[in-house]
Amino acid sequence: MSEIDRSPARASQLLAVIAGSVALGASAFVGGSGALAGLLGLALVALGVVRGSRRGVTVGSFALLCGVLAGGLVSAPAELLIPGAMATVLAWDFGEQAINVGEQLGREADTQRLELTHAAASTVVAVSAGGVGYGMYLLGSGGQPMTALVSLLIAALALTSALRA
Repeated sequence: MSEIDRSPARASQLLAVIAGSVALGASAFVGGSGALAGLLGLALVALGVVRGSRRGVTVGSFALLCGVLAGGLVSAPAELLIPGAMATVLAWDFGEQAINVGEQLGREADTQRLELTHAAASTVVAVSAGGVGYGMYLLGSGGQPMTALVSLLIAALALTSALRA
């Protein structure tokens, strides 16, 4: 009888890196420190999902979020920041899912349907929370870039709490 490979699940690994890349793209548009934080975050998320490190995924996702927030500080448009925040939370969620599925079911188990269903549900929640955040931005912005940052933070918190439930 062979030992079960408890490495992270492949589909969620790929989805985490794709979501992290989207977040990096959002932070790279503003350049500078946002792009640097985003690049570091993507590298840490990728390393975390390959090695099965929750800490790597979490720290990498935090760095991705810092990259997106750096864009808010230099007045990047909310249409760029909100999808960046959504992708950041999805990168974290998909990375955690990859590690959880690998630990519980093993890498060789047929989990692709499970992973894709989880990814679809998480994406629906992310888009819904992002829509609420964007609506808050439109209703209360008054042309102030700080409002975009506050709306982005509220949307990210709502998304994170919804995904944790």
